[in-house]
Amino acid sequence: MIRRPAMGAIALAVVTAVTVTACGLGREDSPGDGRKTITIGFQGMLSGDDRKLGVNALYGVRTAVAEVNADASVPFRLKLVEVDDGGSPDRAPGAARGLVRDSDVVAVIGPLLTDTAEVSEPLYSEAGLLSVSPSATGPALTDLGFTTFYRAIAPDTVQGRAVADYISTVLEAKKVYSIDDRGDYGIGLSTALEAELTSDGVDVTHDGIDPARDYTTQAERIIAEAPDVVYYAGYYTDLARLAEALRDKGFAGTVMSGDGSRDQRYVTRAGADVAEGTFFSCACADVHEDANAADFVASFETANGGAQPGVYSGEAYDATRALVRALRVVGPDGDRRAVARAFADVSWKGVTRDISFEETGELKVPTVYLYKVEEGEIVSLVKITDLLRS
Repeated sequence: MIRRPAMGAIALAVVTAVTVTACGLGREDSPGDGRKTITIGFQGMLSGDDRKLGVNALYGVRTAVAEVNADASVPFRLKLVEVDDGGSPDRAPGAARGLVRDSDVVAVIGPLLTDTAEVSEPLYSEAGLLSVSPSATGPALTDLGFTTFYRAIAPDTVQGRAVADYISTVLEAKKVYSIDDRGDYGIGLSTALEAELTSDGVDVTHDGIDPARDYTTQAERIIAEAPDVVYYAGYYTDLARLAEALRDKGFAGTVMSGDGSRDQRYVTRAGADVAEGTFFSCACADVHEDANAADFVASFETANGGAQPGVYSGEAYDATRALVRALRVVGPDGDRRAVARAFADVSWKGVTRDISFEETGELKVPTVYLYKVEEGEIVSLVKITDLLRS
């Protein structure tokens, strides 16, 4: 995922060292068990407009750390150092430097966004410091020469192709109006979507969100094209206003969007009646809908004061558990480069997907899910590949 940076004054990255135990957060390790401590880092937005997504991911990491520290069979404990990049590419390099300069940190979960990853990864690669993003989906990230970067989620190219095939095959749409937010994230997703729709024989009209955010005029322009489906590649705030304008003008077709809009706040802002029936594609899994993830959900609640997993919580947890698998191979005395080498060969059956990687740092088996607003709630319709086979 890519996010536009929050406006306002640029602040210094906040660095917090947290040791997690089975009894809760922020407490010191129980002494005397003879296990060495390995320090890992987390980089994400813990302030700003996208704080909720950052906290979702952080809590997933904390859950994995708490489980490790409670498991006496693991030959080490974990200490977690958290840095806040505010979701801003201006702040991200400073956050990354904080972790790079901490010689105890042997690996990082994050950054979370494509634009923050793009400016942080040169620092991590130069330091030989492994970083694993649970949510940065920009396709170019694995083509920029970063030597220690991996992501535990499918890129936007995979998401765009998958949802395009669903639109053409299952919805049997003949005409799609594709509109993006004119940012890197939206353009990347819409480009992949439109290419696959065209290959599938669907008539596609491309547009960008009105720079003046004149949603009424834009809705009129869209309706004049008479599309079966409107797909918006952007974030829930704009989607809510666009969907409201479309429904006000009488649009009766299908409204769809991607992972940037898959947030319950879309329903709140658009209104339940407007939001009803909206589809979302996302490489993120809904652990609440998966009976096999029940133990993770319970562990997450225990580790995080009763909080519920959200978007990217499961992916962040899986990325951390996969890292733990690599750390067990290397041992508590392994250095950064040894950890990065071990992670390249990691194989972990996670709660969201199987975690193993191509040489590029991409998942060997990426997955994309479909969601829909039903009776005011966003519910999972499982993997798009499964829906295409049914």
